[in-house]
Amino acid sequence: MTVAWTPHRFTGGLLALDTANTVVLRGDPQRTFDRFDDPVEIARFADAASGFRSAELGDRRLAVSSPAAIAPVVLSIRETTDRLFRGAVSKGALATADLPDFLRACAEGLAGSRTEIGVPGKPFGNPSTPIAFEAALAVSALSLLRDDTVARLRICPNCTWLFVDRSRNSSRLWCDMSVCGNRQKASRHYRRRRMAAHEVKDA
Repeated sequence: MTVAWTPHRFTGGLLALDTANTVVLRGDPQRTFDRFDDPVEIARFADAASGFRSAELGDRRLAVSSPAAIAPVVLSIRETTDRLFRGAVSKGALATADLPDFLRACAEGLAGSRTEIGVPGKPFGNPSTPIAFEAALAVSALSLLRDDTVARLRICPNCTWLFVDRSRNSSRLWCDMSVCGNRQKASRHYRRRRMAAHEVKDA
């Protein structure tokens, strides 16, 4: 299935969370679907993420050599990231049982990489050259292990996507107010109107 990578698809706050969110409506067997079912979409996603996550990446472009070849590693990082950090939000702590698979997946993403990261002002390395998507994804996923980041992780009550709450008082509810927030508001308004109509009818 061909999908459009529009701005509201990048609401996780970090590349690793945006990637985890490429499975839409997790937990809903009737409506869920995977945007990476076609590996070609990995390349399209990486191209869009280069722009939407330019601040996180230090303006370094994401490169995809062969979508089909890297798909197993990308999906492994995605699924272990989602499992580990979705559990952390639900339980308030990281489950050590989920860490080995997560760390192995990230190690696979970095295995073929020949670059340097972590330079002040260049968190993902030299911005003049591209970085392999799977390597950047692994670095982004590993950055989630920081205590201050874990404490700010949330699950959107509308779409169930993971996101980082960077609001000043850590009170953000929705991954995207203009999408999920407005949908929930509209749903509440509709329910209130129906209840009011029933009350008038039964009076």
